Amino acid sequence: MRIYFSGIGGVGLGPLAEIANDAGYTVLGSDTSSSLMTTQLQDRGVTVSLDQTGSFLEQSHLEQPIDWLVYTSALPPDHPELLVAQRLGIKTSKRDQLLAEIIKSKNQKLIAVAGTHGKTTTSGMLVWSFKQLGIPISYSVGSTLGFGPSGQYDNSSQYFVYECDEFDRNFLHFFPELSLITSLDYDHADTYPSPDEYRHAFIRFIEQSSQALMWDRDLRYLKTDPAANIEAFDHLMNLDHITLPGTHNRQNAYLVQRALSRLTGEDDTKIQQAINSFPGTSRRMEKLADNLYSDYGHHPAEIAATLQLARELSDSVVLVYQPHQNIRQHEIKSQYKDQFEGAEKTYWLPTYLSREDPSLPILTPAELTADLTNRESIEFADLNDELWQNIQAARDSGKLVIAMGAGSIDSWLRDQLSD
Repeated sequence: MRIYFSGIGGVGLGPLAEIANDAGYTVLGSDTSSSLMTTQLQDRGVTVSLDQTGSFLEQSHLEQPIDWLVYTSALPPDHPELLVAQRLGIKTSKRDQLLAEIIKSKNQKLIAVAGTHGKTTTSGMLVWSFKQLGIPISYSVGSTLGFGPSGQYDNSSQYFVYECDEFDRNFLHFFPELSLITSLDYDHADTYPSPDEYRHAFIRFIEQSSQALMWDRDLRYLKTDPAANIEAFDHLMNLDHITLPGTHNRQNAYLVQRALSRLTGEDDTKIQQAINSFPGTSRRMEKLADNLYSDYGHHPAEIAATLQLARELSDSVVLVYQPHQNIRQHEIKSQYKDQFEGAEKTYWLPTYLSREDPSLPILTPAELTADLTNRESIEFADLNDELWQNIQAARDSGKLVIAMGAGSIDSWLRDQLSD
């Protein structure tokens, strides 16, 4: 099968292109600009074009028919390559349909990690643990891993670990052998207009899974009776045998432990050793320098969980927070309450704008912080030299600084460190 990826350098499609290439398919694609991912793919023999007018796609199809065009959710319906593919009769879909097809055609068993928060870290933890136990594994994780590529296909593996995202109902394309539900908390109002629709999607996903592991509080959130395929654990249980920092990390690690015990039959001591040695993933409480961390969190529950973890590492925590998407801030504004109490000071940045509804007024930092319980510790700031000087002063005084958000804050921070 010949597969074309429109947006092949992206964090979603790039790893999938690597997986398809590893699995023996012919892969080619395009993007708007070159990147580390496009270079990495080209080094592996994948043809990548920076022409997205549709002419490269059409010429490639005429030379040898393309069976499938895969595109991202961000691609507009009138994108030239989509229009050309439709005119030429090429099958088109988003990434999850292709991945589901690869897993099915290769007779692998899917281990899916789903939930509102913690998917990336938990998926990475599973992959790391399989590797530490010496068990072949195929996988796709939505972040950079320090111990391997973001996506990899191993023909000798029995299982495929996948970070199964609920956005755009993507996870409903899959029928996992085992699902790990990390946490549940209403999100993605653009896909699910009500909490009930969000809950029902997860109920359907769990019903599509042969088995599911989750916490009792999340089962209660679903407002459904436990099905025979669900094993729910007491979220107050003692997890002292797991030494990873952060309550949410230890709880996610326990799901990984139970999954590995069930799937591999390995000794619990070996499994615990593998989990406790997990180095983490990019942008999830990632240490960039002494007393300086970067984190992807952009939801109130994620903020509170990460600050709880940080307080296990330091008694003095400073947060630099960049809200993500104005449309999302309208959805979660009322949830901003006590989540920032773990930080002795928070620098609050303007919202990073992306895929916005132009009819919505831009919420200001003052509006977003109006109901915070520790409003006096909030200082409004911008990504500039003054903020960097404040970050450096906090680090020099021994405070732990976290830069948090899903927008431009991480790249800005790395740029400051490289100067």
